[in-house]
Order: sequence, then C-alpha cells, then structure tokens
Amino acid sequence: MLRTAATPRDDPDFLPLPDQLARYRRSDRTRSHDYLHGVLLCEHCSQLRAEHATESRAVLSVWHTDSMSAASLRARIRAEMSDEIKAAARKHLAIEGANLSLRAVARDLGMASSALYRYFASRDELLTALIIDAYDALGAAAEAVPVFPTAPQRWVEIAHAVRNWALANPHEWALVYGSPVPGYQAPSDTIGSATRVIFAFARVVAEAATTGHAVAGSPVDGQLGEEFHALAELALPGMAPQLAGRAMAGWIQVCGAVSAELFGQLANTIDARREFFEFQMRGTVDWIGLRA
Repeated sequence: MLRTAATPRDDPDFLPLPDQLARYRRSDRTRSHDYLHGVLLCEHCSQLRAEHATESRAVLSVWHTDSMSAASLRARIRAEMSDEIKAAARKHLAIEGANLSLRAVARDLGMASSALYRYFASRDELLTALIIDAYDALGAAAEAVPVFPTAPQRWVEIAHAVRNWALANPHEWALVYGSPVPGYQAPSDTIGSATRVIFAFARVVAEAATTGHAVAGSPVDGQLGEEFHALAELALPGMAPQLAGRAMAGWIQVCGAVSAELFGQLANTIDARREFFEFQMRGTVDWIGLRA
C-alpha cells in the first residue's frame, strides 16, 4: 500500500516520513537542514527559518534515524530542545539567580521567546523543571553512596556526598535550598524528587532501628509527637516517632552545615572545611542516636 504524503497544511503536527526525509537532502546541506527544521516544527516555515536555528540542531541529531516514527521523532526533538533550554537557564542562574528571564534564555539560544514558550509556558514552569532536575541529581548522588558497615559511617558518607554535590553545583543548591523565589510556589510535582535525598538519610536510621543500632530516646507528646509519628510511618512503619523526628532534624543540620559553608559563613574562620563538616556530622550522628 502506498503511503500518502502529508503536508504541513493538511496537518499542523506534520512530520515527514523517513523516505520523505531522504528526498529533502540536497547538495546545499544548510538550506536542506533549515527546510526540514521548518517542516518539522511549524507550518509557518518562512518565519521559523530565521528564528529557530537552535531548534534545528535538535532536528539534525535525528536526521539519520530513518526508522523513527513521527510521534517518537517529535518527542525526541522536544526532549532535546527542552534540555538545551534548561542548560542555558542554568547559566543564567549563576548571574541572575532564580530571577530568570525567558527572553534572555531565548536570546542566548538564538530563538524567539515565542518559540521558547512552546516548551515552557512560563518562567515558573521552567523553574520547576530546573528544581526537579536539581533535586533528582542530588538524590541520585546520595543514593549512589555504597553501603558501609555501620550506620554512623553511612550517614556521614551520605552527608559528604550531599556536600560534594552542593560544592559542584552551588547555583542549583541555592535554587532549592536558598532564599524563596518571590512569587513562586513549587507545585506538588517537586515533592517526589525533593524527598529522595531525605529518604536516603531516613533509610539509614530506619535500618539501624531494626537492627538495634539506634537509640530511640524519650517519647515526644502533643502535635509534634503526632507529626513525628507520621514521619515514622513514611520511613518505617513501627519505627519510634522520636527517632524519625531526630532523623529529620539531622537532615536539617546537614542542610544548614552545607549552606553555611556555601554561602560564606565560614570565611575567615574555618579553612579546614571538609574536616569541620565531618566534625559536625559526627556530632549529628551521636545526637540522632546511631550506634556502630
């Protein structure tokens, strides 16, 4: 059966079939790439040829994938362009902080701001994507720490992994743990990613509790006790609520120690930063009640 060639006018989401892609290849590859880009991304080809040179790079990366379906080709182009936009936005974090300008990001990519809005509808949507990426990267760093023989050692090593990630990605750390962004309210989409690093620490305490290597301490009453109970049910059902509360407080101490170093609070005071951080974490482990 012969396949009927679609056109942009017939279908606003038109993507050429693989055999059609081959016919678009010309001796002048620059014009060919630009033409294909216009066909792929919008029916207003003449305008996009001038505005979206950056998007063409994403199209060219799949130029030779003749077996790719139209839907998967669109998805791949969109994913690659979204990654390029986020990479450019991260550079702006270093200069402007979270006060991102979508126009500035689009300008850096050589595309019109109207084209960028097809990928991220607003500054807040782009911020959310950056925040989720940062949380996931931090969570992955914490989860990648190998299993150590004792709970205190594992807690300290995860804390070092968090610190190392923050030092390597200071602007992303500031985005998720620094000053709140005016007018921005993080959606629930961020919760799963945000809790990855917290659960990495919580698992250490939960496992220590099951093996008798964590001291529960005195119960906590009232509203705080109820909230600790809810935390315990998330970490390990049956875990002593006060132990879950101390685990949460221990995570806050990790955040505070990292932020104090990263935001200059140790300047002219402590130069042996890594050793000082470990000193703090050893104290945190003792306070939580973890035992070797």
